[in-house]
Amino acid sequence: MQRIPRIDEANASAKTAGLLATVRKQMGGVPNIIGTMAQSSAALTGFIGLSGALAGGTFGHAEREQIALAVAGANRCDYCASAHSMLGGNAGLAAEEIDRNLQGRSADPRMQAALRFASRIVTTRGQVTDDDLAAVRAAGFEDGQVVEILANTVLNIFTNYLNHAAATEIDFPVVLTGTATAA
Repeated sequence: MQRIPRIDEANASAKTAGLLATVRKQMGGVPNIIGTMAQSSAALTGFIGLSGALAGGTFGHAEREQIALAVAGANRCDYCASAHSMLGGNAGLAAEEIDRNLQGRSADPRMQAALRFASRIVTTRGQVTDDDLAAVRAAGFEDGQVVEILANTVLNIFTNYLNHAAATEIDFPVVLTGTATAA
């Protein structure tokens, strides 16, 4: 049972209702995570703002989904594994690559370095080593892109932790991080 419920949209503030209408228009509906996040207009505004800013960064949609998948796998967030498996597939990722990404791996060596770095951010709680930074730089990432990997990772840590705390009901084809097999 979900421990923090979705907001009752009929009772949402005008600001929150407007944000949810925008999400509905963009996604064709309001996923449970967004409806739950909407309990706080500030949190929802921040999430949408950072998501939008990162969408305008150097990483394309598929690459951002790959980072989200690696973070979901590292944090064992089944909700985000499910959502980002579907979104990653919609962005052109093959099922085999999605499975690898959930394990923090990629068939592409450059993306492998990015996912390894994102996973290290999660496992070390941001206390990455000089060797971690050297490895991601050696794969061709400039410092601005390293910061972007960090920002994408942190954005996904927020959603993972929200789902853990709220026990968000999965409203996507279910992917369990323990099996790491995309639907």
